Amino acid sequence: MISYNLKGKAALVTGAASGVGFATAKRLLESGAVVAVNFLPDDERGPQAIAELRAIGEVVAAPGNVGDPASTELMISNAVSTLGRLDLLVNNAGTPGVQEVIPPARLDLMTDELWNTLLQVNLVSVFRCAKAAAPALKSSKGAVVNVATVAAFDIRGSTIGYAAAKAGVVSLTKNLARALSPEVRVNAVAPGYIKSHWMPWKEETERAGIEKSLLKRIAEPTDIADVIVYLGFGAGMVTGTTLPVDGGLTLV
Repeated sequence: MISYNLKGKAALVTGAASGVGFATAKRLLESGAVVAVNFLPDDERGPQAIAELRAIGEVVAAPGNVGDPASTELMISNAVSTLGRLDLLVNNAGTPGVQEVIPPARLDLMTDELWNTLLQVNLVSVFRCAKAAAPALKSSKGAVVNVATVAAFDIRGSTIGYAAAKAGVVSLTKNLARALSPEVRVNAVAPGYIKSHWMPWKEETERAGIEKSLLKRIAEPTDIADVIVYLGFGAGMVTGTTLPVDGGLTLV
């Protein structure tokens, strides 16, 4: 793990009650940053995550639903006001919308309601958060890191709607880099399979993921978090890029 001295820096991580978001918040705290931790207001994991992270460093609770415009704007405003500045926004919040993979051929299961949920939470929220945080990020000459997925690159995801939303994140990352330049850098990570309770992969799916990966393992949330922190604070000439963090899965 690359070590950074982030004392005096402030970050906001959405969807940080567990998984990649929690691991990212932890890495930032370990480096000395103050971190606003976003989670759904009714998610019981939120207060638990806050308590655990406060044992490491200075944490600000930032509950809010990024799928809702009013909730997002209030959450960003309160977080920036409490932090006093914003150097990094990590757009990690997302949802698969399902508990079981929907094969592409099952178009009958892709309802309008599911499509709307997938697009609002996984794609529109990224724009919404970046737009609300833009003034603070420009002031600090900060950065944005979005969380996409290799499903955006012709690797089958949990649903065609999820893959489409994350492909939108890749495109949006490029255009946000254009829109917020030259003050703010905007990049994304595209994880492959991750050891997480977020999407309960079946054992045979995990095994297939390991076999296809060049590195022959599934990523830990910390593997993704390390790259997010690097793109946020250690890649000063990188913007508009989506970096696969998949152990070589997209190369086979």
